Amino acid sequence: MGSDTVEQPVGEIVISVGGRRYHALVGEHSLQEIGERCRTIGFSGRCAVISDTNVASLSADRVKQSLTSAGFKPTVITIPAGEKSKTLKQVGVICDQMIAAGLDRQSFVIGIGGGVIGDISGFVAAIYDRGIPHVQVPTTLLAMADSSIGGKTGVNTAAGKNLIGTVHHPSLVIDDLDVLKTLPKREVNQGFAEIIKHAIIADREMFDALKAVDLENLAPLIRRNIEIKSAIVARDEHDRTSERAILNFGHTVGHAIERAGDYRKFLHGEAVSLGIVASCAVSIKKAGLPPDQRDAIVDLLRQFDLPTHLPPNFPREKIFEALAYDKKFEGGKIRFVVTPQIGAAHITNDVTLNDIREAVKNL
Repeated sequence: MGSDTVEQPVGEIVISVGGRRYHALVGEHSLQEIGERCRTIGFSGRCAVISDTNVASLSADRVKQSLTSAGFKPTVITIPAGEKSKTLKQVGVICDQMIAAGLDRQSFVIGIGGGVIGDISGFVAAIYDRGIPHVQVPTTLLAMADSSIGGKTGVNTAAGKNLIGTVHHPSLVIDDLDVLKTLPKREVNQGFAEIIKHAIIADREMFDALKAVDLENLAPLIRRNIEIKSAIVARDEHDRTSERAILNFGHTVGHAIERAGDYRKFLHGEAVSLGIVASCAVSIKKAGLPPDQRDAIVDLLRQFDLPTHLPPNFPREKIFEALAYDKKFEGGKIRFVVTPQIGAAHITNDVTLNDIREAVKNL
């Protein structure tokens, strides 16, 4: 399965995966183009615009107006902001609203928001009438650079994160850089955790460039991260081999920290930052990562005010309880992502729970 990412002069990237092609548009003022963009790729009729209470008041009206002007009949569905909304119960509520609005197999779903909205709107699109198209409109740096690409969708259960889901690639991704200007600094910073992760596993040059990144011109950085992730996904679309799994660097421990903190203590990117530090400790022991490269990674995380140590009173035992439900455990064995050097990563089954416990203890 090959990968093709072709950057276009107008700020578009053409992504090819599994025999499908879709466009990611990266630029300014692109929300107002969404109606025409959807019409260009052949959509018509009714659509659901799914957003949350943080984003809907800022962006949903503009999107609805653009869609209406292009001849669509949009229904805006707003859900409570936050990880707590990623449940099957919330999916049912959304689907009931879509049914009531008359959406059918010719309809489509637009998700406007961060990673939570991308995950739940994509999952709804994947199961509604056995699957209708999905348009990703990410409004956070994390979602633009990472979660909106690759087609993973899903919801959480009491046991863990994203345990129920499917792969359902978007038909279109629209990254409007204007919306990043409305984000709090903490929200922007958490996006850099996933960007740094991409650099660690695949791009030493980008890692070095991040030390002097231009925060006023993030378009080239976002495009590069889309290219990195889409190329990896194309080699292992359904996460069946170790290729796509390297994108989980830092996530085994990161997801467990999120759950241990009841999804309130840390943002996703912050938890991933801590997971990256733990994974570096494991990598020194199991993959030969030079300690000075581990220190460079920690320094870069700190540059973006990302956490590299757990609070003293954090319930570490809950982290180990959460690990048992991680999707990266197969047949009782841990599929752990390690990095032997910045710019490379691989899966190993040679990591034990004791190795992880030791790394977490030192966080």
